[in-house]
Amino acid sequence: MTADALSRPRSFVGRGGIRLAADVWGEASAPPLVLLHGGGQTRHAWDRTGPRLAALGWRVIAPDLRGHGASDWSANGDYDLDLFADDVRALVAELGGRPLLVGASLGGLSSLLAAGETPRAAIRTLVLVDIAHRPDPRGVRRIVEFMRGRPDGFAGVEEAAAAVSAHLPHRTRPYDPERLRNNLRRRGDRWVWHWDPRLLDSFEGRTDPPGMAERLLAAAHQSDVPILLVRGGLSDVVREDVAKEFCEQVPNARYVDVVDAGHMVVGDRNEPFVDALVPFLQGIE
Repeated sequence: MTADALSRPRSFVGRGGIRLAADVWGEASAPPLVLLHGGGQTRHAWDRTGPRLAALGWRVIAPDLRGHGASDWSANGDYDLDLFADDVRALVAELGGRPLLVGASLGGLSSLLAAGETPRAAIRTLVLVDIAHRPDPRGVRRIVEFMRGRPDGFAGVEEAAAAVSAHLPHRTRPYDPERLRNNLRRRGDRWVWHWDPRLLDSFEGRTDPPGMAERLLAAAHQSDVPILLVRGGLSDVVREDVAKEFCEQVPNARYVDVVDAGHMVVGDRNEPFVDALVPFLQGIE
């Protein structure tokens, strides 16, 4: 195992003093690159991506969003999108160095608002992973139903893996129980997902409220940084026509499909994802 493959723990302070746990790969002197996971995931979504990007010369930081993984939960159960965006602003300010942001789903929405709305986070570029200004409600509904599906948890990691396999039937590779364990925690004799279940009260009904599409497009315009939208070719959350519309509306944006990947692009096809990502990042001044 190379040094770049080993992560180091770090924590950041988000809005209201909330603690955000993170893993870091790469040299301390290297330019910073932040990886932000999607709703219901943890920083471990990037366990294969982080080391590879660090080996290419970046200092890679992958935090758990509030309410996820080892980060603090919102004390009052509030998970409004603006809170996540403010956490991104705080993290970027603490890091300094105008980092590159790569955000999947919820992490992408949070990054887009942080980069494009006042006070704008000082970043060099933004990559949106299977998220745009207008999600397909059918895909969002399917994800929320899965997240709500087992409030009592699982008897073991294998049972959780079976549930994920049923949710993502297009994945052909077997699940690594140890990797999946990173997204679970023990509650008595059961295993439950490693996120605050109150998140769903914020997600449901608020993924595409009136005016949100226009707000996100305005943020993309105002960010004034190059934007890459990486869409899963099989995504049921971002339709191809919506990805094209986003790029038509935002002159500094372009998009690429990752073939045979669904909404969870990184988990589905990590190597092709990184292959699509790296040329864009290396072209940023």
